Amino acid sequence: MRADNTRHIIDAARQRRELTRAKAIQALRTLDTAGTPVTFETVARAAAVSRSWLYAQPDIRAEIDRLRAASRRAPATPIPARQRTSDASLLRRLEAANQRNRQLADENRRLRDQLARALGAQRSARSANQTNPDEDRSAQ
Repeated sequence: MRADNTRHIIDAARQRRELTRAKAIQALRTLDTAGTPVTFETVARAAAVSRSWLYAQPDIRAEIDRLRAASRRAPATPIPARQRTSDASLLRRLEAANQRNRQLADENRRLRDQLARALGAQRSARSANQTNPDEDRSAQ
């Protein structure tokens, strides 16, 4: 009777699958980091796998589709994923800009009030001098 060697065949197939997935994921990261347009063709070529295999992997297929859609919306030179701004970061920047806007509006209001008081005091001083011209001559 022959020994059951299926375990070795199954292990080899599992290792080959894991290696192929790792190559495809690495190719995706490399292409995205380099700013190269990510398509099934470019990933298949970079990872040395078939396009049909890529289509059969739901998670890899979804990532390729997501990166393709991002590059279509993006300007002519796609920005690598690690350099793109997250929604949370954009919200923080918007909040900071709004806070700075409020601070500047408050500062403008204080400066306008200060200027109005200074101009008012200057006008009062001028009108007081005009009503008492004798005080002006005695001061000279």
